[in-house]
Amino acid sequence: MSFPSVKPEPGSPLKPGWSELWLKNKKALNQALFAMKLQSAADSAKTQLFDRSKLVLDPTSLLSDELLLQILSKLPQSQRNSNFLVSKRWLNLQGRLVRSLKVLDWKFIVSGRIFVRFPNLIHVDLVRGCVASPKSTGITLNHKLGSFHLDSNLPRNGFVENHVLSVAEVDSALKLLANGYPNLRRLMVLNCSEIGLLCVAEECPTLQELELHKCNDQVLRGIAACQNLQILKLVGNLDGFFGSLVSDIGLTILAQGCRRLVKLELSGCEGSYDGIKAIGQCCQMLEEMTLTDHRIDGGWLCALSYCDNLKTLKFQSCKRIDSSPGADEYLGSCPTLERLHLERCQLRDKRSLRALFLVCEAAREIVLQNCWGLDNDMFGIAGICRRVKFLSVEGCAVLTTHGLESVILSWKELQRLRVVSCNNIKDSEASPALSTLFSDLKELTWRPDTKSLLLSSLVGTGMGKKGGRFFKKA
Repeated sequence: MSFPSVKPEPGSPLKPGWSELWLKNKKALNQALFAMKLQSAADSAKTQLFDRSKLVLDPTSLLSDELLLQILSKLPQSQRNSNFLVSKRWLNLQGRLVRSLKVLDWKFIVSGRIFVRFPNLIHVDLVRGCVASPKSTGITLNHKLGSFHLDSNLPRNGFVENHVLSVAEVDSALKLLANGYPNLRRLMVLNCSEIGLLCVAEECPTLQELELHKCNDQVLRGIAACQNLQILKLVGNLDGFFGSLVSDIGLTILAQGCRRLVKLELSGCEGSYDGIKAIGQCCQMLEEMTLTDHRIDGGWLCALSYCDNLKTLKFQSCKRIDSSPGADEYLGSCPTLERLHLERCQLRDKRSLRALFLVCEAAREIVLQNCWGLDNDMFGIAGICRRVKFLSVEGCAVLTTHGLESVILSWKELQRLRVVSCNNIKDSEASPALSTLFSDLKELTWRPDTKSLLLSSLVGTGMGKKGGRFFKKA
């Protein structure tokens, strides 16, 4: 397409060309270009502001996972639990920080979700998850093992016996855990076999603490491979829940396989002198032994003398100490023993209690808590222990002020005394000698009953300043 040329009329002025317009309007053009640049800069600024607003919504997106993990790990444990609600990223990061877990749903392990959600666990408690209790009933039993739903008709052989998972199911889960957590250090499990334990021992060389419920002699054959095991708890029989047998055979297997044990707890276990002797001879590093509701045959106290490095001996919920301790000359003693604790025990056999104090005559600390039958005569046997520095008596309602005084006045090295909830110990019965002893103590906690006024009456007398650094007012 072409356009006809238009000639200017004669005498009319000539129209300026583009070159002339460029030269004449250069200033206006510069202004237009400048305005365009300002508009472009404004648009860019708006874009940057929009981006910054997005960053303000999630400022942690600028941090790497490693740096954010370090920050989250510094928070108190009480503030960590709600972190997973922030975002999916925080959910994953919070799971990486979790080191200890109590499994309640067995499917959580079988499905493999536990390894995705918590990849760095070192402590796993499977005891509650091993019990498939019925959920249709409204009857609930609360125990230190966990909370269980009960049937209306309880079986005679124990509640867990009818609802515990099979050995094969528990072993398969142990195999999964061993492969998923090679750095596992602590494990608590119920109703496993030696095969399951062997899988854990082979794949988890750093395992240091193990707790076995519903344990028997056969299961203990798998413990020998746990070369670095230091803390072990065996629960053989638990009244009302389950029953199994741990005898001298199992204790001997344990002694020969776990030579690095430092702490051992036997709960509901049987055995005799031979089993305890084997533990003392083989486990030379053993420093603490706890016996809970033991069923060990009479005469076993003599075997404690083989525990050369034993420092702490505890009895919990024991109906007896030793039914036939034997003659004093055969008892021996534990020269390194420092602490003797008896909690919720029946102390009605004078011969048995005397044998115990003879074996533990080197003890520096004696704790008696909620023990039945501890009257003045029974407590008087404790005078055998001449090196006691700390005595704690709690919940012993039969013991009187005279019985307490007759023993502690003979302890020349006593420095700390704690008397709580002993209703037959009265302020009015305290003799001048006992008051003088109180003034020489480094620490005194005196709450024998709710009517005790001794502490308030001694305020300002300087009591507790002669022999120690402070006076603990209850």
